Formats: sequence, structure tokens, C-alpha cells
Amino acid sequence: MRIGIVAPPWLAVPPAAYGGTEEVIDNLATGLQDLGHEVRLFTVGESTCPVPREYLYPAGSEPMGEGVAEAAHVLAAYEAFAGVDIVHDHTILGPLLAGSRGIRRPPTVVTNHGPFTAPARRLFAEIARHSSIVAISHSHARSAGVPVAAVIHHGIDLQVHRPGPGDGGYLLFVGRMCADKGAHHAVRVAKGAGRQLVIVAKMREPGERAYFEKEVRPLLRPGDELLAELPVAARLELMRHAAALLNPITWAEPFGLVMAEALAAGTPVLAFPNGAAPEIVDDGQTGFLCRDEKDMIAAVGRVPQIHRDRCRAAAEQRFAAERMVADHERLYRRILLRPGDRACERAAGQGDPVPDGGGRVLARHS
Repeated sequence: MRIGIVAPPWLAVPPAAYGGTEEVIDNLATGLQDLGHEVRLFTVGESTCPVPREYLYPAGSEPMGEGVAEAAHVLAAYEAFAGVDIVHDHTILGPLLAGSRGIRRPPTVVTNHGPFTAPARRLFAEIARHSSIVAISHSHARSAGVPVAAVIHHGIDLQVHRPGPGDGGYLLFVGRMCADKGAHHAVRVAKGAGRQLVIVAKMREPGERAYFEKEVRPLLRPGDELLAELPVAARLELMRHAAALLNPITWAEPFGLVMAEALAAGTPVLAFPNGAAPEIVDDGQTGFLCRDEKDMIAAVGRVPQIHRDRCRAAAEQRFAAERMVADHERLYRRILLRPGDRACERAAGQGDPVPDGGGRVLARHS
């Protein structure tokens, strides 16, 4: 198959530090190429993903989320990909604009990496008229309110995400510095358990900095460690030596890639049971799903009951990049073999997996 993949215009693929969506896109593009498909990636110029790449912007566009910049990026992508067999778009604006312009071929697959909020559902209701939508967890699909073609969990490169001994003695928090990710809960849990906490956080936006200053900084103790975004290798080394990952999310997170990364490192995950967390963490086997801070503090004391090799095995069985790539390949083939058939998509929208079955400035890399 000739497959065109559209990445958002904000970060390189793969990302230098923060960027779960871009990490997933890198694994998907590389894996599809390894299977023998002709893959092209529309991204930003600083990307290094080892597939043929095209771009409009030499570097990630700032500020993130700016609509005009994204619109120019996705329109250029769809022009570039006019001759492919299928387009897999990881933006929302791309398929929305393509549909409004009457572009119906090649068929389009759209992965929503964000929540299906009320405004997002309104957009995806229009996108679903001409594109196949992928949700990234069953929890995510149940909240969609629109037809979903497939539920495909993210996958990670298990050659990069290696198991570690968990001998660092510290608890780890990795994520954006915001209330949804629950950094303030993580600090209180570590304090209640009498353990050092290492925080690795994206903290670029004004709202992220304000949350840190008001809700997190006052809770930090001597010995707690706050690190900015780290290169991937350094972050994974911290993960390998952590006693456990704290993931006290306070929202219905669509997936939660950091939890899969922790399991790959052999590191147990302690999470609040929101969003996709129950689909990633097997309670009592690879970590603990905790009702509240008090429950999570108690769970820290039970971490030695979790076998790290069991965590690694769960990652190998369920969150390998190869599984994710194969799931997407089956979806593409089904769409190309049965164009216009929405029956399976309507069924999958209930959260069940789909059965197998002009003036632009473009640059190109190979």
C-alpha cells in the first residue's frame, strides 16, 4: 500500500523530549515501512523519522494549537498525498478541511489523540461523514458519540524501552504540569508514603507554570527532584530505576502512553482508575488502581508484591509497536477492500474492536 501519514505541525517526529503523539506516529510510520509498504510522512523539517518526509514548516510551529498555521500545514499535506492509496491523519483540522473541499479519495483514517469533548464531537460528526475514525482505547470509544472504525491501543518500541532493576528507591511522576495529570496528588502521595519523588514534567505554557507555582511547589520537600523535559534516553533510564510510577490522573485520559512505557521498563504503575488506566494496568498484577490518595499511599507499601518481569511481559503482549502496526494495517486493508461500508464502524463505536478482516513551499526528505 501507498500510505500517507499526516502528523501535527507542532513537534518533530520522533520528538526530542515531550510528544507522545509524535512517538506513536514515528513507530507507526517506521513499522509500516518495515512491512514493505510505501510510507510518506508529512511533518516538520526537523523530523528524523526514517521514512520519506515532506514538510511545509522547517521547524515545529509555535504557538502550539494556532489554527492558521495548522490549516496551511494540513492543506499542503493533502495536496502532497493526492496519489496515495490511503491517508492516515493525526490532526482534526486536516480531515475537516479535506471533507469541506470535497476531497473524497484517497480514503482517510483519522486518529483522535485527544478527548471527545462536546466541541470535538461536533467536529468528528462531520469528519465521520467521509473518514474512518480510530479511538485509542475502549474508554475513549465509548465517549465518542460518533461511529468509530477501530479501537487501537498505542504501541511502543520495546527495543528502546528496556526493562530495568527498579533499584533507585524513588517514585516517579512523568507528564504535563497540570491538574489533569495530578502532579499535586503525586507529591502528597510520596510524602504520605515517606518516599522521594522525582518529577519529569513539561512546563512551557503559562497555565502549566501557574499551576506549578500555586499547587505543586508549596508541597515539595527537600529531596524531591523536579526535572524539566528530558531527552528520551535520560527519561527512560529514570523509568528503569524507579520503584513505581505514580499516575494519579484526574480526567478520562484517552490512553496514557507513560503507563505503557513504565510497564515496558518493568516498573509498576499506581494510577487513579480514570480513562484508559484500567485497560493498561492490571490491578494487583502490574500495579494498583487506587480510589484516592490514601489508597495510593497504602499501595506504595504493596509495590514489592508486584513482579517487575510480569510488568514487562504485559507490555510485550499488549503494547508492542508491532501489534499496533498490524492493527492499523488490517484496518487499512478493510477500508480499501470495502469502501463506504460503515456497518462495522457503527458496531465498533460501542467500544468493541473491529474484526480483522498551489503556491505552497514544500521540501522533501528521503
